[in-house]
Amino acid sequence: MSDGRREQHRDIGLTEWRTLVSRSFVPLDVQENGGVEFRGSLTVTVLDEICVNEIVATPHIVRRTPELIAGSDVAYVKLSLSLEGSCTLEQDGRTAAIGPGDLAIYDTSRPYRLEFDTDNHAIVIMVPHRLIDLPPSELARLTAVVFPRDTALGRVVNSFFLDLGAAIHGLREPAGIRLLHTALDLLVTLLSSELVKGEALDPQRSLVRSIREYIEARLGDPELSPTSIAKAHFISTRHLHAIFSTEGVTLASWIRERRLEHVRRDLVDPLLTALPINRVAAQWGFLDAAHFSKAFKQRFGASPRSYRQTAHGASVDNEAAQKH
Repeated sequence: MSDGRREQHRDIGLTEWRTLVSRSFVPLDVQENGGVEFRGSLTVTVLDEICVNEIVATPHIVRRTPELIAGSDVAYVKLSLSLEGSCTLEQDGRTAAIGPGDLAIYDTSRPYRLEFDTDNHAIVIMVPHRLIDLPPSELARLTAVVFPRDTALGRVVNSFFLDLGAAIHGLREPAGIRLLHTALDLLVTLLSSELVKGEALDPQRSLVRSIREYIEARLGDPELSPTSIAKAHFISTRHLHAIFSTEGVTLASWIRERRLEHVRRDLVDPLLTALPINRVAAQWGFLDAAHFSKAFKQRFGASPRSYRQTAHGASVDNEAAQKH
């Protein structure tokens, strides 16, 4: 996917649809369902690596197979909001029945199956794994779980994503990027709220969540350290490091990744182009400019200045950029 892209494809057949969705999403196997000739329309908007898709289609079946996964180099979380019609989602040994107004989550890094048995209309939002502040082990607990529209959270969040789907294709920077970042924050809230339900009888998971939330709230503090984190949670630093080792990541790399992602997000924000890069970095705990630049380039493949200029083109305030 490339940022700033908007495409519309209307009333196309199965062969073209297969090619289109594999290019716009990830490689997928798509088949007709119920003997109904397939026709579909797709509107795609991409801003800051987040892809918002509006899909209208006849009954069909979608499969993400191990073979197709093996050929992909980027993993996404998909959030699907059903507007019309119904479907069944299968992933990670769970099956979810999705009706109009319901939200459901699936993950492109593992096999899944979607079966639409009626004409359908949906909003599908694709977010790269690294933009979501949850480790893969936590995300795996949420696939094929329905977030109904008739719950307290669903009435707020589902309505927001419905409005997002209606508005996003007509928005441009900076409103579009700001709106998508808000959507991402809401998505993490949605996922986290569901995870908390299963943690009452699992003190270890509850502790991990508390630690991650503590870190996220203090990423801008350059004094954030294993000692301060452990002390705040009444555990030893050794225990703290052991907890993160079970999550498949070191404590230091988790903090660095979250700080870098927040910096990246600020650098692509059109409303912050006049803020010098060194100030952006300092707000997220990077006080050593040389160390920050090296870490950012290693993570995103470009210097902070180049990354910002690429994101905004000629609109970047050169004077502000040169202060870095």
